[in-house]
Amino acid sequence: MKKFIYLLMAVGFVCTSCNPMEDIYSDIDEALEKEGIIAKFDYTLVEDDYKETLALDYANFNSDEDAKTLISEFLNVTYPYFGVTYKADGTINDASTANITYALYNRIDTYSADIREVEYAEYGPITGNTYGNFDRDSHLQDYLNQEYPDAEEDDFVSLRYDYYSGSVNTYTDGFVYDGSVWNKIAGFTEDEYEAMGESYPNFSSESEAEEKIPAGLSTDGAEFGDILQAMYELYSSGTTTSYTINYTFDGTEWVEYTNVQPKTLQFGHDGTNWLPDNTISYSLVTSDYADIVSALAATYPSATDSMDNYGNFERRSGNAAEWTNDMVVEAINVVLENVDPSAEEGQKYVVSFDVYNGSNGTENFSVIKTGGVWVLQ
Repeated sequence: MKKFIYLLMAVGFVCTSCNPMEDIYSDIDEALEKEGIIAKFDYTLVEDDYKETLALDYANFNSDEDAKTLISEFLNVTYPYFGVTYKADGTINDASTANITYALYNRIDTYSADIREVEYAEYGPITGNTYGNFDRDSHLQDYLNQEYPDAEEDDFVSLRYDYYSGSVNTYTDGFVYDGSVWNKIAGFTEDEYEAMGESYPNFSSESEAEEKIPAGLSTDGAEFGDILQAMYELYSSGTTTSYTINYTFDGTEWVEYTNVQPKTLQFGHDGTNWLPDNTISYSLVTSDYADIVSALAATYPSATDSMDNYGNFERRSGNAAEWTNDMVVEAINVVLENVDPSAEEGQKYVVSFDVYNGSNGTENFSVIKTGGVWVLQ
């Protein structure tokens, strides 16, 4: 609200002096350059953004690095007035952030092959026992390497085999050779085909497979933009053939993948430009204040007593229970070591917390992990 009042005053001043309209806009620009408007928003790039604003031939990026560079340019052009606010000491109080969803060209091949079934006598030489099954993943690698010694990168095999893990089960999975190992693409089990409404462990048409498979894929733990490869069996004219198909998670369900992967990247304003940013916003909760009191009571008895009583940071300068900036940063270290103990070097947080400075309010501290500790940014 403060920033908008400031703009109105600036406009009013210029109007009474009867300057041309370009002078009004110039003064507004100058006012906004001093302190930006804070905005936190989500945006998905559309075709015009790629082809018109960024002058690209296709509505996608070729790499994540291209996306970081070009989206920064896009935001600088499209949202020039969203920026940061500063504290009296010159440190950043709050910064604009944007979660941008974009399309990344990422081709993932699909494969097909007739099914190769492992015969009973073929297990023994690989496993070293008399049981007609494999019982570890290395057995599968050994078998495929033995059977396909001249395999080249991107070769594909559909393999039906018995595998013991508490009990013996039959699986039909796909394996793609990457030049050194065979990577598995899981096929569906008989129970999974039945759950998808099939009487036999296969589909009778490609369209039926495309329609039913998404409902048979678990969404547990799936995140937006995840890619999943699946293999299914198709029965036609007396022959069963394996095919792979790729899906991506759109945040709600699995949809067929078209070699363009949706991804989301956060950008933040550093006071001058929009830049790729890993900043996480976090607001302290009741248990965080209790953790701070427990960890720092011996070091700051008066300050922690006050926090224990009122559930906030005493920020009145000179007060016996005052939390100085350095003390607040110590407290934030306590909290973030609990909240995100495995945070990588360079991770950023904007931490919001309750304060009393003559009246109740909130403050934000921007911190970054440097040398294993959280320091004021």
